[in-house]
Amino acid sequence: MDVRTIYAIFNFARLCAEAGVRDDFAEPVEDVLTKAFSRLCAIDSRRWIGFLLDILPRLDDVDFTALGENEKRMLNMFYVTVWQEVIEDFSADAVLERLYALADSPVMLGELIELLKYKLDTIDFIDAPADLPYDCPLDVHCAYTRDQLLLALDFMKPKTLREGVKWLADKQTDVLLITLNKSDKEYSPTTMYNDYSINSRLFHWQSQSTTSADSPTGQRYINHKSRGSHVLLFVRETKSDACGAAPYTFLGTADYVRHTGSRPMNIVWQLHQEIPAKFLRKTQQVMG
Repeated sequence: MDVRTIYAIFNFARLCAEAGVRDDFAEPVEDVLTKAFSRLCAIDSRRWIGFLLDILPRLDDVDFTALGENEKRMLNMFYVTVWQEVIEDFSADAVLERLYALADSPVMLGELIELLKYKLDTIDFIDAPADLPYDCPLDVHCAYTRDQLLLALDFMKPKTLREGVKWLADKQTDVLLITLNKSDKEYSPTTMYNDYSINSRLFHWQSQSTTSADSPTGQRYINHKSRGSHVLLFVRETKSDACGAAPYTFLGTADYVRHTGSRPMNIVWQLHQEIPAKFLRKTQQVMG
């Protein structure tokens, strides 16, 4: 059974209580965590899980303002996953109240920790830190939601992003959020892009319909290496899965190879790391 099927409606501890195989309980974070568990099931980064398994059992004894920058990013990624809000001030009363409420909920916290341990034990691929000149907690071939990955890159207003591309000027980084299988119901004709992997290293991507080869954005894509900017590819099969918005798999950094056309541009990117076979089958299936 996919563990997410349990969390589509209930948490496991509540199911056990309803079945009479454990004592009933009442905890302040049960409702919010029950809704968050299906999103937490997607976490598969060894580094991020390791951080959470270290900090969660001692939440009531942590100076959050003293955390390292990457630790703050990973805590913010967790916070937005659970509470759907961003931490702007790690000493804010509302933030501390929520984190301490989790610390004061031993049943829910225990289930969260067990879920993370289970996820860690079932990871079946090799991840690696992204090849970037700045600190970032994203690991290649791990899955992240839009909000999680943008917070990892210090974009603090992820919910304002309405498109599949984001230029982060402070990091000189283009973020490409790619959905492979698009349905007419969810996308307009101008966003029915043609995206797929050509092989384990090359990925064909179609830009937004308004992007021309001679535009500032098009030139940035073409000349990113000489300009010192970076391109990150995040890919998912569909917009939604059984548990809601589907997460993206981080394919890592990529270099421009060639392009054809304009408005939109059809660009071939060469990935710095090969797409694993389990992902390659998914990214190639829309071809033909």
